[in-house]
Amino acid sequence: MDAILKYPTEILLLLFLAITFLQSGIDKIIDWAGNLSWLKGHFAKTPLKGLVPFLLAIVLLSEMAAGTLCAIGLYQIAITGKTTLALYGAIVSCVSLLMLLFGQRMAKDYEGAKTIAVYFIPAIFLVFLLRP
Repeated sequence: MDAILKYPTEILLLLFLAITFLQSGIDKIIDWAGNLSWLKGHFAKTPLKGLVPFLLAIVLLSEMAAGTLCAIGLYQIAITGKTTLALYGAIVSCVSLLMLLFGQRMAKDYEGAKTIAVYFIPAIFLVFLLRP
């Protein structure tokens, strides 16, 4: 209980990122074909067009790692009060979002890029809060 009162902002941000990335990763696993089909069209006129399946796999692994690290970090904070895994989760979340942002910019989907920026703000704030 002490950890919840000591780290309420960090805990809420970790929940936000864990939900965001685990849901996104699970969606990619459940609907791999649908995601791949949509992304092939999205990147058809970019230099990334031939790499879409590989890049989708990289994003999937990155999102699952971010969500899992955030969830485990949340547990670690609640049980031990340590923030190491939470910080790793926040950093991997930021890297995942930067990969997504790069893709949106390459596809010239500026509205999609703006949406990624909205997710990046709480993720980078969490890195700031958890930094040693």
